[in-house]
Amino acid sequence: MTLQGNEHLLSDKKEGVLYLTLNRPDTLNAFSPEMITGLKEAIHQAGSDERIRTIVISGSGRAFSAGGDVKTMGKQPPLDVYDHIGELNELIIAMKDFGKPIIAAVHGFAAGAGFNLALACDMILAAEDSNFVLSFAKVGLISDGGGLYFLPRLVGQYRAKELLLSAEPISAEKAHSLGIVNHTYPLDEFQDKVHAFAVKIASGPLTALGFMKKIADQSDDSDLEAILEQERITQATLVSTEDHQEGVQAFKEKREPNFNRG
Repeated sequence: MTLQGNEHLLSDKKEGVLYLTLNRPDTLNAFSPEMITGLKEAIHQAGSDERIRTIVISGSGRAFSAGGDVKTMGKQPPLDVYDHIGELNELIIAMKDFGKPIIAAVHGFAAGAGFNLALACDMILAAEDSNFVLSFAKVGLISDGGGLYFLPRLVGQYRAKELLLSAEPISAEKAHSLGIVNHTYPLDEFQDKVHAFAVKIASGPLTALGFMKKIADQSDDSDLEAILEQERITQATLVSTEDHQEGVQAFKEKREPNFNRG
């Protein structure tokens, strides 16, 4: 279904998972203001919806996303570009501040800012037919949407610079070997595999998962002592939660825990 009448973004909810599908297949899901606004609004709403425990972002048609719309490139005034990227930046920050896991499900290809949107997620699952490319250099631009932040942290400075400066596409297999992609699946099994993975994550203890996401995201910019102290404070808080008690009881009874009941 469309999200509040937004034709550029589809949404569906299944088993604690919110599926958000970029829906401009005629442009290979190039970004539009409506799409970016819709994603921001959906993520904001999901943050306060206890029924949603994980988000999956995917693309309709033949690709995940082409990123920027080439039809408008070279025609926009600088101030319009500045404002558009400001909206995109707000989306990326909202994704990192979101207290639940976000999974990118990539098929076809993820190019430019579309690739960077996937990098802003907590995990990337890719169909075996996928290709990833940071194509900015081919049109005389720099990477935006957080690519210059996320990619070096994933693959290191030297590999990141090669991918950025060469603008050469990499396969799903290569992306997996570099640590960009978590898992690859055959295209004909992709939707089922993504759903099974997302449901598995969604069945975990939501509060603990949210804290682990937050602290792990901070680890690149914090020293060891700061992370150790955050772990200490958070652990002392979580031991009194129903999820912890349920996990311990399930372990004793040799069964799967049933989290997120309270």
